[in-house]
Formats: sequence, structure tokens, C-alpha cells
Amino acid sequence: MSKHDVPRRGFLKFAALGALGAAFTKPDAVRAALATGRPPVALPPTEDVGVKLGVASYSLRNFSREKAIEMTKALGTPYINFKSVHLPYDASPAEIAAARAEVDAAGLHIVGGGLITFETDTDDGVRKYFDYAKAAGMPVMVSTCHPSVLPRVEKFAKQYNIKIAIHNHGPEDKDFSSPYDVLKVVKGMDPRIGLCIDVGHTVRTGTDVVRAVVDAGPRLLDMHVKDLRDLKVMESQCIVGEGKIPIVEIFRQLRAMRYAGYVNLEYEIDADDPMPGMKQSFAYMRGVLAGLGAPTTAA
Repeated sequence: MSKHDVPRRGFLKFAALGALGAAFTKPDAVRAALATGRPPVALPPTEDVGVKLGVASYSLRNFSREKAIEMTKALGTPYINFKSVHLPYDASPAEIAAARAEVDAAGLHIVGGGLITFETDTDDGVRKYFDYAKAAGMPVMVSTCHPSVLPRVEKFAKQYNIKIAIHNHGPEDKDFSSPYDVLKVVKGMDPRIGLCIDVGHTVRTGTDVVRAVVDAGPRLLDMHVKDLRDLKVMESQCIVGEGKIPIVEIFRQLRAMRYAGYVNLEYEIDADDPMPGMKQSFAYMRGVLAGLGAPTTAA
């Protein structure tokens, strides 16, 4: 078996996988999880728009913006969250307009940007990123900063009507290790200030990622999805579905709470040839959603 083969692939029940134009067997482990997983926690619904699978363009960091757009389109999703490598912060208004035109021409939508770091607690230091996001048409900035900077960020989030999703970065992050570190700081802030749960960094802290999704509730504004073979080891990242992160239960909970944000694949391995693993990750996630009976707009 090559490193890009989907495991547990020989079963006979198929799930439609949308625009990829392929049928993949539903893994036996997924079938079992769908039948026996813990029941989701009911939360007040937001908007029943289905689970929207997108691409964090950091996954395609070794490629040009033009190529990253082409690759995202080939993955069968219209949603892309731009890393600055594909749309630099210092791009001129004309350059940003050209990038937006390229995205529109491909039939894609910019659903956010990041990771964006607010380095300084000054109006000019914060405003420049909001100006960038507004020009790029980003409704959400996946961000980080020192907690003391957040009140200033909140002020601009209200002014620009752009959401801020603070990204947790695992044990190495002294400020926002787990989603709960973010929730403690943003509690009581404007609802446009919330979090981006990175499922890989979350499980490495020993946090129950499904419970964190529940507890985040409407503060959950964005998600980065990946998988790990070892829940404590960042370097064990693998194709989604080959690891131990409870993807089925995460998606079951998102469906139950009618999560209105995006679930963006952040595929950090195989940087020079990510497409085989990304395609199989999308196939697995679409198979899970099909098995759950969840509508998905990423097909």
C-alpha cells in the first residue's frame, strides 16, 4: 500500500463525493462510529447551511496563487482561506483586486485569511490588517495576538464588521494553547470575536475536541481540520481518516449545532505534492458527511 492509499477501502457501501467525480467506499471504522458514537449536544441553531469544507491555502504554500486556486478548484470545493504567501499583506489595492478577480473567475470564494498576527497594540498596527482583509473581501480573519491586544482588535472588528477567529496552537502556545484559553479571554466580547479550533493542536493538549466544539458554541467562527496518528505528536500528521482524531464525532456535532462557519483542511505534510493526500482527505470527510446525512456545500 502506498502512503496515499485510503485505508479500510475494500468495503462495498459507497458514498457520493460530489465534484471529485469519484465513488469511495465508506470505511468500516466510519460505519461503526456513525452507529456507536456519542450523541451530539443540542445547541440553539444558527443557520442550517450544511457543513462547508474548504481549503486553508497554507496547505498549498509551495505553489503560486494561480496554481493554488487551480488546485483548490480540482478538490471540488469553492471555499479558500488565504495565507499571506498567496496574498501578501503589502499587496497594493490593484494587486488585491486582481487576486479577487482570479478567485471569482475560478468560481471560488475567499472565506477568510490567516493566520494573521496582530503584533502591536496600536491603532495603525491593527488597522493595517483590517484594511487588508476588507480589500480582499475576507469575512473572517483567523488570528492570534497577545491577549492584551484583543480589546483594540475588538474595536476594529466592530468598525469593519469583520470576524476575528483566534487560533489555538497547542502546547507550544503560551497564550492560546487550547480552545478554552481563547474562550476565557473572549468571553463577554462582541460576538464577532471568537475562535478557530485547530483540531490537531487541540488534541495535543489532551483536550476533548468534541466537547470544545460544544462549549465554543456561537463563538466557533472557523475550524482547521487535520488528522494525527498519535494524538500527542504534531509530526504524526496524516491523511484525514488514517489517524485517531474523532472526525466523525466532530462532524456529527457540527451538524447538530448547525455550525455556519467553514471547516478548512490544513494539510501540512507532503508540501511539494499535497494533492493525493488532500483529495483522499476530502473524500473521507465527504464520506463521513454523506453517512451522517449532512448537507454539504463543498461538493
